[in-house]
Amino acid sequence: MQSSSGMVHGYPGGPGLQWSPDKKHSDRERWICIYPAYINNKKTLAQGRKIAKERCVENPTHQEIRDVLVAAGLKVGVENKLYSRERSKEMLYRGRIRIQLKNDDGSLCNDGFPTRESIMYHLGDMIPKLKSRQNKSSGEAPQQASTGTKGKGKGKGRR
Repeated sequence: MQSSSGMVHGYPGGPGLQWSPDKKHSDRERWICIYPAYINNKKTLAQGRKIAKERCVENPTHQEIRDVLVAAGLKVGVENKLYSRERSKEMLYRGRIRIQLKNDDGSLCNDGFPTRESIMYHLGDMIPKLKSRQNKSSGEAPQQASTGTKGKGKGKGRR
């Protein structure tokens, strides 16, 4: 596997940095990573946005991403990691989401999501439809969410 220059598949270093054929698709290291910055319409491409602004959402959180993907039937894991291009170190911006795209035999886990781009587009479409996004006061008082349109008028405003 190693060439005479000490490089392994174009990468210097040891076994931690190289792709291993022994890893199965079900191993967490083989799952794809998505950071909230990838689908944040407040970010530029240089700041880490990966898809078109029109398909993105405003300041998504890792909880919202996880909720949408679990509802779509995907195997999801959340890690407490910070995106390298993220300037703020606040907890709001932390979180890396791992998603299993393929089964051990190489077939897709979910035919509706063949690529990481398809997952990001799905997130951009579904996060605005979440109840937490529909009713802004649901974060402060969850019991008011069931009262209907009463809580949506001129209330406390943004805090």
